[in-house]
Amino acid sequence: MLSRASALLVPAFGRLYITADATDTTAEATDAADAGRPAPGSIVAANHTSLADPAVVLAALHRLGARPVVLATAGLWRVPVLGPALRREGHIAVHRGTARAAESLEAAAEALAAGRVVLIYGEGGLPRRRDSGELPPGPFRSGLARLARATGAPVVPLGQAGARRLTSGGPLKQLAGLATAPVRRPALHVHLGRPLHLPPDTVEATVRAHHAVTAAWKVAARRAEGEGDSRRPA
Repeated sequence: MLSRASALLVPAFGRLYITADATDTTAEATDAADAGRPAPGSIVAANHTSLADPAVVLAALHRLGARPVVLATAGLWRVPVLGPALRREGHIAVHRGTARAAESLEAAAEALAAGRVVLIYGEGGLPRRRDSGELPPGPFRSGLARLARATGAPVVPLGQAGARRLTSGGPLKQLAGLATAPVRRPALHVHLGRPLHLPPDTVEATVRAHHAVTAAWKVAARRAEGEGDSRRPA
């Protein structure tokens, strides 16, 4: 349900593009049916820059035919309307800093074993900057590496750029960004790298995953900027 809602709403706020290393395709999201579709049982690792980027990522994955299970902070389950939807769709609450934190990885492993695609944000939180500029991924937590080691699942690095043009900064600025986005229609770009299998060492695996997501983000950021330039008057 969240994927379908994102797929309907995101194109109204910006121009969504998808590229993928696997097929070297570039297209509007509505035309990119097979570009880099994650295989069943894959972990998609994405960078996190804005409150809006989960919607952008879900919209892109929906267009590729993937319906991911999302690992997200448990506080979202207390939000009216959103919380019940997350629970109903089988998404996974992460109780960070508590004894229940390991439960999320166990639930994610079960989803992978059932052939679901699992979406995880390696950074585990948002950057503290308030401007709308693009940001490389911050340091990753170890959960992604531990999940990959426990399941043997391939990791698909995903970089997204442009979501900070929808929402960034304080609450008023974020509301203003959303209100004006349908007129501005910023370029939103999602790039999927080639799947990789992480090494068993948690530290090495975390570093390798971070490098792969950063590389995907660099492609997305460069192309989002180019797509934005291409729509400006000469």
